[in-house]
Amino acid sequence: MHEGAKGGGRREGAPDALPSGADRPFLALERELTVLLRRARASQGEMAREVHPDLESAAYGLLVRLDECGRQRATALAGYIGVGKATMSRQLRALEELGLVAREPDPADGRASLVALTDEGRRRVGRVREARRERYVRQLAHWDRREVAELARLLHELNRGVEK
Repeated sequence: MHEGAKGGGRREGAPDALPSGADRPFLALERELTVLLRRARASQGEMAREVHPDLESAAYGLLVRLDECGRQRATALAGYIGVGKATMSRQLRALEELGLVAREPDPADGRASLVALTDEGRRRVGRVREARRERYVRQLAHWDRREVAELARLLHELNRGVEK
């Protein structure tokens, strides 16, 4: 519960005062990231359903990764997304059944396979991503393009820092 909330939301041992000036920026960051992530999860579910009504929300990120980077090994996808082999295998099986991805032999290692978007998968993902970009353009139309570029740069830095 945030400061000033009624109803005993104060944690045991929590100070009565707001955090020190040095902590306030991090408190604001935590609050804004919480809102952004909650909205992003909801949006990801909507985008997944736009790609295919039976597509799991979590699998949308796999499709975007394949769209951006091309074919990859399942282990590389699992590492990037941050899930185990079993979870990745289950998600890829579901995507194959929907006709959105296909596996092909890895020319560098005949024992391994690469996962790639099918033509249908590429078409569907491209359509949804283009609609999302158009939404961002409309929502941020009042922003200066340099501000949009700065936001993208800062988010990239944040993602790199979290990745390490």
